[in-house]
Amino acid sequence: MPLNPSKPILYLITRGATTEATTPGSPEFTQILNQVSAAVAAGIDLIQIREKQLTARVLFELVSEAVRVTRPAKTRLLVNDRADIAAGAGADGVHLTTQSIDAATIRKTFGESFLIGASTHSLAEADFARMQGADFLVFGPVFQTESKIQFGSPKGIDELTQVVRAVAGLPVLALGGVSIANAAACLAAGAHGIAGISLFDKPENFSSLFCTIREAGRNVTR
Repeated sequence: MPLNPSKPILYLITRGATTEATTPGSPEFTQILNQVSAAVAAGIDLIQIREKQLTARVLFELVSEAVRVTRPAKTRLLVNDRADIAAGAGADGVHLTTQSIDAATIRKTFGESFLIGASTHSLAEADFARMQGADFLVFGPVFQTESKIQFGSPKGIDELTQVVRAVAGLPVLALGGVSIANAAACLAAGAHGIAGISLFDKPENFSSLFCTIREAGRNVTR
């Protein structure tokens, strides 16, 4: 499925604060749905439910509830790794990690309309995801961030630029340490948008964040 919202694309990734003990009655379950609602209201393009510790049953319930919020809007909903749950709950697609089933297999199984995003941390990974048929890539960490320390040193703007050029028009979203202060540099490097976890941590700021980054994108293209 082509990813064609107006640039820059904004991609909210949930924090992953839920656990195996989380139920639909838990505060963190409700907080995620509130975050999804605020993102839809602000016009954010993509949301990834990245709750890796949930049981399959609770994850299915969470995604099903989130779909009810996103379905009337333009915001598209993806689920981290679990394409089966995404499809079963009616989400728009899946976000693949470097340890997930490859995009080509997901496409064959779930069809052309299923949106596939892929996390990448090198030019080789980005090229592989492109060849496998991912609809868009997330590349990072671009800047220093504790949450992505397992992926080594920050890749930097130069490597982001190289990846954007190498994948020949496939949307690339910058992730890792991206802030309002440096988002414009990512967009100037050719990134089609911004992905973030902590960047989207405060729902009350979504509207102003949306406007600020969109304005940065317009300034880059002038």
